Amino acid sequence: MRIGRAAVRSTRSLAGNVKHLDEQLAQYEGELRRGVGLSADECRKVATLVAADVRFLPNEVKEEIRTASPVPLKARYDELIAFQAWNDFAVSIKSRPEVTRAQVIVQNYVCFGYLKDACFEVVASKAKPGSVAERCTKFLTTGTVRDFRNAFSHANWCYKADYSGLDCWVLEDARTKSGVLRSFAVSQQDLNFWQALSRAVAYATYEQVAG
Repeated sequence: MRIGRAAVRSTRSLAGNVKHLDEQLAQYEGELRRGVGLSADECRKVATLVAADVRFLPNEVKEEIRTASPVPLKARYDELIAFQAWNDFAVSIKSRPEVTRAQVIVQNYVCFGYLKDACFEVVASKAKPGSVAERCTKFLTTGTVRDFRNAFSHANWCYKADYSGLDCWVLEDARTKSGVLRSFAVSQQDLNFWQALSRAVAYATYEQVAG
């Protein structure tokens, strides 16, 4: 466990850089406007606005977010910081397919599995209706993102033949686990956008409720 603790300590300076998260997401203005329903102005400061939305929630609601999972919030927060360090490392490694494949699995697990119930679901249900926090978390827990999360968690995915994205399969009715498997594709651009939004929303949320 020494390696895990060292990774957390060495990456604490990455936390709270909301402006950097805003800049990362601003490049996805088209996706944010079409998919999430944000305005052009909102697209330029997504993380900042999510943080503000969470900051002004009632204290009892913040406590619900803190205790949405038996895992202590600090532990999840530390995992996010360590994950960012791993992601930066993986991106720096060129021409190593095994590193890239590991990065894909880690990114998708953290962004769509690890954070869904413990962060996005509770924020989507408790945030002010129509707020940026509500719209972003609903996007991350419904529709194609939800289908992708289900496909990935059940190992119903593989790389497209040209490696431009992922081919996925999900049951027609995931709630009752019935129906035939329906196929769909997720492009690399979509994954990049979803992952960037997931990280920004989680960081912005946990920064506001960690105290």
